[in-house]
Amino acid sequence: MLDNLPEQLLRHRRAVGIVAILIAVLTWTIDLTGVVYECPYCRSQRTVIGLLGLLLMLPNPAHWLVRYLSAVFAVFGLSVAATQHFRGWARIMGGEFEWGEQWYVNAWMLSGFALFITVGLLLLIWSWRPTAPVAA
Repeated sequence: MLDNLPEQLLRHRRAVGIVAILIAVLTWTIDLTGVVYECPYCRSQRTVIGLLGLLLMLPNPAHWLVRYLSAVFAVFGLSVAATQHFRGWARIMGGEFEWGEQWYVNAWMLSGFALFITVGLLLLIWSWRPTAPVAA
């Protein structure tokens, strides 16, 4: 089942892009309504996820400019997410880590998710190939 997951996701790349944009919009909404604290790391990561989702939905994600922009956005988002995630690991190793009352908004866990989502979106953009026209 997981062997052809990339092909399945690419077959439905617009839906994947919409999900990424919805993740960005939802997380920005809970940020701007004050449900969670203002976090520049989180804001950067959610923006990158939304931008990569948008780029994945373009008619030709294989275009050099789309790939270039996706790489730039992803490198930025990954460096931010990795920094935030490593800070969590440093707290774990220092014996200072706590899940907190709202464990589902734990920055360490969410930055890990952002790492996986960002890399996944980047790989989908870079692996997309236009389908060859069917010869009559």
